[in-house]
Amino acid sequence: MQAAVLHHLGGPFSVEEVDLLAPGPGEVRVRLAAAGVCHSDWHMVVGDLHRPLPVILGHEGAGIVEALGPGVTAVQPGDPVILNWAPDCGHCFYCSRAQPALCETFAPVRRSGTMLDGTTRFRINGESVCQFSTLSTFAEACIAPQQACIPIQRDIPLDIAALVGCAVTTGVGAVLNTAQVKSGESIAVYGCGGVGLNILQGAALVGAHPIIAIDQAPAKMDIARQFGATHALMAGADTEAEIRELTGGRGADYVFEAIGLTAVQEAAMAAVRPGGALVIVGVAPLDSSARFSTFEMHVREKRILGCFYGSTVTRRDFPRILDLYRAGKLKLDELISKRYPLEQINEAYADLLEGDIRRGVILFDGVQPNG
Repeated sequence: MQAAVLHHLGGPFSVEEVDLLAPGPGEVRVRLAAAGVCHSDWHMVVGDLHRPLPVILGHEGAGIVEALGPGVTAVQPGDPVILNWAPDCGHCFYCSRAQPALCETFAPVRRSGTMLDGTTRFRINGESVCQFSTLSTFAEACIAPQQACIPIQRDIPLDIAALVGCAVTTGVGAVLNTAQVKSGESIAVYGCGGVGLNILQGAALVGAHPIIAIDQAPAKMDIARQFGATHALMAGADTEAEIRELTGGRGADYVFEAIGLTAVQEAAMAAVRPGGALVIVGVAPLDSSARFSTFEMHVREKRILGCFYGSTVTRRDFPRILDLYRAGKLKLDELISKRYPLEQINEAYADLLEGDIRRGVILFDGVQPNG
């Protein structure tokens, strides 16, 4: 089968033949229909996140269940599924407290690039290839833990479903779960990529006002408004003052940082009103740190909320998001700017880095996008 393999930091991806082993106990073979082109994978390419090389990246995907390992009960062959890149065991300290993304069983596995047994399922010339977030969706098929396979109804197009696996859930979840924004509260969003746009439409869904989008790309201004922004600002020296002008001179109730740059996180914190919160959603480099005034946090009661995967409970939130999509309350079709074959994955990332697309999607031969 074909997969996009990263052999060296900096890339490019090499699309080549790889072997996929049979699923082990509790594991599922999924034939990929679509995989989202996400900036989080690029952090691996440039070395901001660390995994052994070679590695097959990709964590945002959907497809059809092909085969089951021993003991699998969650899905059946032929089921369409969204892949959850942060699977959970269901019984550890964090899972029992409805924080499955922090699962003590699977968090170490995501970092090691293996399955639960400490080995991988991909091979090139007999040599092991590292996996990404227990999945590796930049391949025609992958082996996933059964906990990572969330069945969906067959009416959902699988290229749309793939985006629910990361960008949509992270952005909408940041609003609904992490910040729990209420109607009438003000928000600002730094960064209008795939995740940022979903923060905007999550804020519109709950009736936030104003909803202020900030980005460096002029083309993102109109796009941000399409996804719910009431105001769109070009990032610059006057951004903080402009946000204050739109929020009664105080700053926003919640400011979301959806880029992963410490300088932007610091600027975003300055735009938070007293008593408000900065919500850090973007993936920053592994060794990064930002500087905030702890005195100001004390006297102004400013808070910082970390947001990992939208604080989601995937078995609850994936179906909820799809119901909102069916009801016309979430724009998912409009998120996809361009579809690519796997052979064009390097072009897809070039477009992403240029800021030319909202979300790119890799489509695989042999599986129809609508399942």
